[in-house]
Amino acid sequence: MDLTTDPSKLVAHKKQGAVMTTICDIKDLQQQARRRVPRMFYDYADSGSWTQSTYRANEADFQDIKLRQRVAVDITERSVASEMIGQPVTMPVALAPVGLTGMQHPDGEIKAARAAEKFGVPFTLSTMSICSIEDVAENTEKPFWFQLYVMKDRDFVGRLIDRARDAGCSALMLTLDLQILGQRHNDIRNGLAAPPKPTLNAAMQILSRPRWCLDMLTTRRHTFRNIVGHAKGVGDLSSLSSWTAEQFDPKLSWQDIDWIRERWGGKLIIKGILDPDDARMAAKTGADAIVVSNHGGRQLDGARSSISALAEIVDAVGSDIEVHFDGGIRSGQDVLKAICLGAHSTYIGRAFIYGLGARGEAGVSQALDIIYRELDTTMALCGERLLQNLGHHNLLHPPG
Repeated sequence: MDLTTDPSKLVAHKKQGAVMTTICDIKDLQQQARRRVPRMFYDYADSGSWTQSTYRANEADFQDIKLRQRVAVDITERSVASEMIGQPVTMPVALAPVGLTGMQHPDGEIKAARAAEKFGVPFTLSTMSICSIEDVAENTEKPFWFQLYVMKDRDFVGRLIDRARDAGCSALMLTLDLQILGQRHNDIRNGLAAPPKPTLNAAMQILSRPRWCLDMLTTRRHTFRNIVGHAKGVGDLSSLSSWTAEQFDPKLSWQDIDWIRERWGGKLIIKGILDPDDARMAAKTGADAIVVSNHGGRQLDGARSSISALAEIVDAVGSDIEVHFDGGIRSGQDVLKAICLGAHSTYIGRAFIYGLGARGEAGVSQALDIIYRELDTTMALCGERLLQNLGHHNLLHPPG
């Protein structure tokens, strides 16, 4: 991969009628994705629960964090390279697990995994993916990570863990903040389903995106392939939606982590931590890392933003376990702010989904290029050469 920081090599032009679109940042990719992807799938990635206050705060609260600009400092030979749970990475960024990624672009999980592999950062496959664990493994060369939801059907969960291990996944990410589904009103209004249901609402959304329709005809992957054919009683699409609605387990507890860790036997990351007390509990489980996250604002509306919770959680457990961060990152500057507040590493979800929806694998690569360039430039203007030197001293008003 070319890690050039020459902006001219990171800008794409796309002719749409008489309009030339220049891609400079993630929001440019977002606009292209909105024009290409049917509303039900775009909104799935680009909205939160209920009033969406937490979803909006995730992004907006980054703006309150101000950086110290430094000058007359040697900023040659810079590096943003790091490692996550012992794995070398080009920058401290992984692709977060996002459900229905394969409905943003045909074979979306495969394409995102390939882009991440080429760039040198981890890709995390969601349980609720369109491409299965085996699909991604067969179409990539390096290990990826797998995100696990705990279902009531523990036999299915056990076999899901085994499938991830057999596919060579190098880390298991256990998501704890989805015991029940949040109030996702946009998904209900849009009639979200994979594949879309044969309704007038769905037909109008899909027919308004003819390019997406033609692209989706190039793949046979249109439903939740980690589940169909693997879960008992799910033999057709009509039983899938009811199964997923019934299977998220409200009884999930800290005790369940023991058997999951034992059956998995590898690197374990716990995602969905937003409170210091929960962070302390997670650190006691023997996991390798926790992810400060509110599920992208798609679960408890009215909860605090992920970035506002980060420093407090780092203070509580940062010396005991790797603290990763997820929520609201739309730029490399956001990545740097999270690192300054004590995050060991970060995740991008919507940022890569916009790229995927806009341009497929090339769009994901472009999103990663943009994040890398912005991170490197911001670090330089803060007077730092190495990512490991970032800290509270780079913030105008550090916590406490």
